[in-house]
Amino acid sequence: MDYYGVIGNPVAHSKSPFIHERFAQLTQQELIYEKIECPIGQFKEKIEYLQSTYRPALFNSLNQNASLFKGCNVTIPFKQDAFNLATKHSPRALLAQACNTLKFEEGHIIADNTDGLGLIRDIEINAKFPIKGKKVLLLGAGGAAAGALGPLIEAMPLQITIANRTVAKAEHLCMTHTPLAKLHQVQLLASSINAVGDAYDLLINATASSLAGVQVPVNDSVLSPQALGYDMMYGPNAQAFLEWVELHGGIARDGLGMLVEQAAEAFYIWRGVRPDSARVLQEMRQKV
Repeated sequence: MDYYGVIGNPVAHSKSPFIHERFAQLTQQELIYEKIECPIGQFKEKIEYLQSTYRPALFNSLNQNASLFKGCNVTIPFKQDAFNLATKHSPRALLAQACNTLKFEEGHIIADNTDGLGLIRDIEINAKFPIKGKKVLLLGAGGAAAGALGPLIEAMPLQITIANRTVAKAEHLCMTHTPLAKLHQVQLLASSINAVGDAYDLLINATASSLAGVQVPVNDSVLSPQALGYDMMYGPNAQAFLEWVELHGGIARDGLGMLVEQAAEAFYIWRGVRPDSARVLQEMRQKV
């Protein structure tokens, strides 16, 4: 039986174990998936320990051999550490310069980033909102925005404006993604939060404003009629943003579907089978 987990600090709140356990049940895969809290500054040491000496409690209790540590999801604040530790990187991880998924095989640590793909699948498949030809406002220029931008460009919107309090960070994201944007004929712009303009079809909040419980950082004029307002957070943290979107005539959606869809892609990378993410998302909605 193979062993997987989610590594972060803090990690107690993570819904990933339930998601991956359900994926395993639905695809008849035998695996163990646990929460793994890592001290700050000790990511490399934790990975080495898990690869060499870790024994899940279940195996100890059964007096069996330890399972192989085959991969992990990586969450805050270790996505950059994971990227730096990897010996191979997917094109998605290279573009984002961060990863949320590691796979261990044949002496290599393989980094991938499934966040953006999870976002696009949730918007286009679950929310049934086509992105092609739309005008998109992406709030934030940190790791969450970087992970989302590549797949967002590949969805071929008409225009993407990256808005950030520090415009230089938005400009840097534009620069690193310009070749991909040109390939897909997508206009890529950088802006300050206060100068984003009006009437976007899709607003994606990739800032920490919801997590911090602060006010939505833009004016309601950014929402065109029936715009989709998407917060990468979910649960109580996203509630203020969702209420703001609905108050101003938009369609509100939280990031729970993104969480499930990015996990489904990670599961596929590890196991080679694609789980029924729609079913698990429905179950998650009932739980959350």
